[in-house]
Amino acid sequence: MATLDTYRKKRDFAATPEPKGRKTRKAGHSFVIQKHAARRLHYDLRLEMDGVLRSWAVTKGPSLVAGEKRLAVQVEDHPLAYGDFEGTIPKGSYGGGTVIVWDRGTWTPVGDAEQGYAKGHLEFELHGDKLTGRWHLVRMRGKRGETRENWLLIKADDAAARPDGAPDILVERPESVKTGRLIEEVAGEEPAARKTAKGGTAASRSEGRGAPKAARATETTAASSGNPPTPAGIGDAPPGDLPDFVAPELATLRAAPPSGARWLHEIKFDGYRLQARIAEGEVKLLTRSGLDWTDRFGTAVVAALRDLPAKTALIDGELVVETGSGASDFPALQADLAAGRLDRFTFYAFDLLHLDGRDLRPLPLIRRKAALETLLGADTGPLRYSRHFDENGALVLRHACRLSLEGVISKLRDAPYRSGRTRDWVKSKCSARQEFVVAGYMPSSTMRDAIGSLILGVHEKGGGLRHVGRVGTGFTAAVARDLHARLAPLEVAQSPFDQPLTADQARQVHFVRPELVAEVEFRAWTADGQLRHASFRGLREDKPATEIIRETSTSDPAPRPQRRRVKLTHPDRLYWPDEGVTKEGLADYYTEVWRRIAPHITGRPLALLRGPDGIAGQTFFQKHAWKGLNPAITLVPDPAKPGEAPLVSINDLDGLIGLVQAAVLEIHPWGATLADWEHPDTLVMDLDPGEGVAWEAVITAAREVRERLQQAGLEPFVKTSGGKGLHVVAPLKPEADWPALKAFTKAMAVAMAADSPALYVATITKAKRRGRILIDYLRNQRGMTAVAPYSPRARPGAAVSMPLGWSELGPDIGPRHFTIGNTPARLAALDDDPWADFRAAAAPLKV
Repeated sequence: MATLDTYRKKRDFAATPEPKGRKTRKAGHSFVIQKHAARRLHYDLRLEMDGVLRSWAVTKGPSLVAGEKRLAVQVEDHPLAYGDFEGTIPKGSYGGGTVIVWDRGTWTPVGDAEQGYAKGHLEFELHGDKLTGRWHLVRMRGKRGETRENWLLIKADDAAARPDGAPDILVERPESVKTGRLIEEVAGEEPAARKTAKGGTAASRSEGRGAPKAARATETTAASSGNPPTPAGIGDAPPGDLPDFVAPELATLRAAPPSGARWLHEIKFDGYRLQARIAEGEVKLLTRSGLDWTDRFGTAVVAALRDLPAKTALIDGELVVETGSGASDFPALQADLAAGRLDRFTFYAFDLLHLDGRDLRPLPLIRRKAALETLLGADTGPLRYSRHFDENGALVLRHACRLSLEGVISKLRDAPYRSGRTRDWVKSKCSARQEFVVAGYMPSSTMRDAIGSLILGVHEKGGGLRHVGRVGTGFTAAVARDLHARLAPLEVAQSPFDQPLTADQARQVHFVRPELVAEVEFRAWTADGQLRHASFRGLREDKPATEIIRETSTSDPAPRPQRRRVKLTHPDRLYWPDEGVTKEGLADYYTEVWRRIAPHITGRPLALLRGPDGIAGQTFFQKHAWKGLNPAITLVPDPAKPGEAPLVSINDLDGLIGLVQAAVLEIHPWGATLADWEHPDTLVMDLDPGEGVAWEAVITAAREVRERLQQAGLEPFVKTSGGKGLHVVAPLKPEADWPALKAFTKAMAVAMAADSPALYVATITKAKRRGRILIDYLRNQRGMTAVAPYSPRARPGAAVSMPLGWSELGPDIGPRHFTIGNTPARLAALDDDPWADFRAAAAPLKV
């Protein structure tokens, strides 16, 4: 049990400035690494657990090289207040020497932290200023006579790891993240600088997190004069008056991010580009065209900007709304604006153009960003600093796309700020997306006074408007009605396009004056210049229609042929109304993922969840065929049940689109093929968490199921369920029968529940599942099914059941992280399909 008795016995608090502190009941996940120059220089790793900071002295400091082991000697628990301590411990005192806060942030356990700590293998992720990614603390077997436990600190092999021979983070970043000072500078401080009740010395409390060390030089003068401190590194910026507005720097589209040390890479946000102008307490939020939108976003962002320690400033950034997965989402931003919801706005600042009488635009970007980070201080509240990555740009983009973010902005670190579209800033997207001119609409076939699709165009270089197709999904019911209300007054008799549309293109179209701009995500351009699989993201009121042209990169995605041949009636019918996913949108999604989903749903009996009115209406499971089925859907009689109505199956994409036409929202295949009904070829263990179970516990359970299946000679794979949990799936050679499979999986579930009754339960009764995970083995019997990989779920959010690699399991990807909207971008970003060898890994069930 955590205690501070040892910590207090070792210290004389009348002599040392260290905090006495106390254990707290509040649960948190902070971490700190303090660089400690005592008799020997070392780094103290401290993780918040059980109300204290569990602590290890890492003799050589952490290494970012994957697999490199660093000795970590466990020392006494420290109080949480110690995480803010920076100063000098007097000579003769325990631990005498100098301490700086070398890194800090939060940590996320992988699995149950206390259980891992007790077993001697603590796996976790760090989210700090300097250290990120996954790490391991592994307890070594003790030797006779040792009084302390020795552990090993090991960096996991992930995107944050560095190759052997790469720059050492300890040498590269020696400064304090709290004050920016080096340990040599702190060493000269008077040890009597005691901590206040709130933590930190009087000087350190006023310094921003991550401030460069030179920032201290201006603090005393600024405090005495009443002026805010000037961040370091901008003293040579030319003086100048605060501009009313600066035309923003715009990025040039490229298919892939640039490489090389001159470039840094930021996550591309999906929101409104805004310029924050601060002048003597007055704040304005200006769009990229200079419009004043200050009153549109409530008071929180404006108040946070007003509280910055600056008399005048001009900050470039983006205002976003972040969804539950942590990604910015433009439709969510627009929905909040429409609903008058003002509590989710966040302003990400990524450049500082002017500060307190100095024009920063001529300075190199990296210096402007350093000054901006100092100005903003800690990342709290609605105002955030847009951090950058120095890793290879392609790697940053790949990981951004796997997490379903919009893309990456790459910037020359030594370039000045230049208004207009430049090649100093380059944008690389996870999926094709740009703005289009709205030139017409088709009325909805299912709702009154609503649009069913928008007719889109782009301006040619000569100024004419060219037709590029239409977008018929991505509209919620409210958006479809709002667009109709906006477009109806703009109707005109003549087409605004330079070239006439074909009879098919013009059928039922209401043309409008080309004044509105829509942002649209799409998969590619067809060979004849039309959009393929387009989805509406929102109206862009901050961009004039006259400026909209086709964005091109050095290598646009090669067009792939349209393969859908089944005609959809009422393609604008909303299946997921809050997400704007229509019948056509579901068909587009299945066309995109067909190659991946086909092996799991073709040639098998299928159970189907249907919803003729989408998820907002009545839904029902259906196993047997019904009247009016599309001819591409195959009827298959169950050989064990002669005389019953046939079941359904599909063999190709036409069959799948036929299911979409029949309002099938979920697909649940049997674990056996039509070629061998009685011998299953798929085992599914469904991990269903009860109320109060953390996601990390579900991950731990999946890993335990994996180990047990491997011990049985099987090769397990993992996928999200699209609901609350995970599915661990193993391919089988179809040799054992259904009763044998059920008996095997039941025995495993019962054994897990018996071994860890506080964690797992094998009975379906809900009353017994609170705080525990149901190991559901009942999918493994004849006629029972589990949702297919890549199938959506008929629930709000339009989540899909996503196959993952075991290394991807972690807090960044929750059970509903992937959706109909973001799955195609993830799949395009994957180097390897994590389930590519699924069938090849089939093994016999040993019974």
